[in-house]
Amino acid sequence: MKLALYQGASPAGETEAAFVTIGSSLRAAATAGAGMLVFPELFLPGYNQPALHRSLAQPQGGPWETHFAALARHAGCGLTIGWAERDGEILYNAASCFDGQGNRIGHYRKIQLYGPMENAVFIPGDDYCIFDFAGYRTALLICYDVEFAGHCRALKDLGAELLLVPTANPAGFEHVSDILLPARAAEMNLTIAYANYCGPEDRREDDADSENRLSFGGGSLLLGPDARMLAKAGNRETLLIADLGGPAPIDPYRVSTQQQDYRPQEPREAPRPS
Repeated sequence: MKLALYQGASPAGETEAAFVTIGSSLRAAATAGAGMLVFPELFLPGYNQPALHRSLAQPQGGPWETHFAALARHAGCGLTIGWAERDGEILYNAASCFDGQGNRIGHYRKIQLYGPMENAVFIPGDDYCIFDFAGYRTALLICYDVEFAGHCRALKDLGAELLLVPTANPAGFEHVSDILLPARAAEMNLTIAYANYCGPEDRREDDADSENRLSFGGGSLLLGPDARMLAKAGNRETLLIADLGGPAPIDPYRVSTQQQDYRPQEPREAPRPS
C-alpha cells in the first residue's frame, strides 16, 4: 500500500481554505495510488489558535467530520486528520481516520498534551484507538504521544503494525524526527507515518495561552519497521508519497527482537558506598 503525508502551513483559522487544501491533496494522493493521506495535528482550525479552538471546536459527526468523509469518498482515498473536538463543555485535541469510501474507521483523543497552550484548552484522552486498514493493524497517536516508548509498546502489544501520527512539531525539535521516531520504529517493529506543519503560524486573536508566532520544523516522514527511511520532507510544502514495502524487502536481520529478548528486573536499592 502507498501512504501519503501532507506537510504545509497551518490554515490558521481559514477553514474554507483548509478544506480546499484537503480536497486537492486527497485527489493528488489518489492519482498517485495512495490509500491513505495523513494531515497534521489540529489542522482545523489550526494549531496555534486557542481562542479558535474554544469557539470553533465541533462534535463528532458534525459538519467538519461530514466534510472530511465526503472529501475522502469523492477522491477514493483515506484521510487521517487532526481537529479540535467539542464534547459538551470539554474540548479534545482529536484525530479521525476515514477510509476511501468515507467511512470513519478510527477516532482518537490525544493522551499526552504538550505545553501550556494545549493544557489550558484541552482535556487529555484516556484510551487508544486501533483498527484494521488495508491489511495492517493500524493505530492513531498525535504528536507528543509518539515520543513516549510506553504508548508505542502498549499499541504494539495490542497488535499494532502501523502508526498514523498527525503532529505539530516546532522548529528546534528536529531530534524528534531524527532520533526518537527511528528509535520507536526500530524498538517496536512499527511503521510510522508522521505528518507535520512547516513555516510560521501567527495566532489570529490575542490570547495569553499561546505564543504570538509559532514556527514549525517540517521533517514529516515515513519510517519502516526496521527504522529505514521510506520518505522524508524538508521544510517546505510537500506531498510525500511512498510504498510501505519500500524499495527493497526488509532484511530480517535488521528487525529488532527486543520485545522477545527483554528480561525485566525488579528495581533494587543501590548499595550505599562504605
